Amino acid sequence: MDKEFLTVGELARLMGTTVRTLQYYDQEGLLKPSAKSEGGRRLYSTKDIVKLHQILSFKYLGFSLEEIRNRLLTLDTPQDVAMALEHQKLAIREEIEALQEALQAVSKLEEEVLADQEVDFTKYAEIIGFLKTGNQGYWVWKHMDEPLRHHIRDRFGEDADAGLKIYEAYKEMVEEALILKRRGEAADSALSQELADRWWNMVLEFTGGDLNLIVQLEAFNNAKGEWNNEMAKKQQEIDAFMNAVLHCYFDGKIS
Repeated sequence: MDKEFLTVGELARLMGTTVRTLQYYDQEGLLKPSAKSEGGRRLYSTKDIVKLHQILSFKYLGFSLEEIRNRLLTLDTPQDVAMALEHQKLAIREEIEALQEALQAVSKLEEEVLADQEVDFTKYAEIIGFLKTGNQGYWVWKHMDEPLRHHIRDRFGEDADAGLKIYEAYKEMVEEALILKRRGEAADSALSQELADRWWNMVLEFTGGDLNLIVQLEAFNNAKGEWNNEMAKKQQEIDAFMNAVLHCYFDGKIS
């Protein structure tokens, strides 16, 4: 029997794995030994070696032990195996994309840490939160002063989506303002005033009606030399136009 079978230790050495792994595979029903010695030791046949090689190969390709046990070892045709591998290719691509995003987030956070020249783990966590959602608007957050950040935490802390929606609405309105300004739209035209109405309502939604925050928003806008280059250029181009549009808007409210 010793010539026909391998002990668990011998099989582990032959296949480059561990005794503990083989014992776990036995407990999970992945690889049962074909026999046991009189003393109760696990004994594995040539067929078991082939099956273990299959398990380790599928595991190397990223399949879970559950998938290997319940699906892969029971596949009957090359087409079935090819389909399983195709699904695994898609999963691996998604994992690669996720790792690339994580790498970009780490690199970006490294830049921010070195730029600040101080340790601020609260700010790091907030930046990571922006990066995890795929939102590149973290540059807005990092250039805001603490009172504005405190307001955002209090107002949107439990509803991050609401804050992001306001930011996305702001970007869309900047684009609309650029179009109106570049084509020479009058500040008091219906289109300009409709934009002014939405712009002001956005400000009210963001501030929650606290008009004292408008001064801080103006200070934030005036510091746009430190902003993201693209958004800074767009905002700078529309500043005079939007000031005129909002001036007409408030004149209309008063009259």
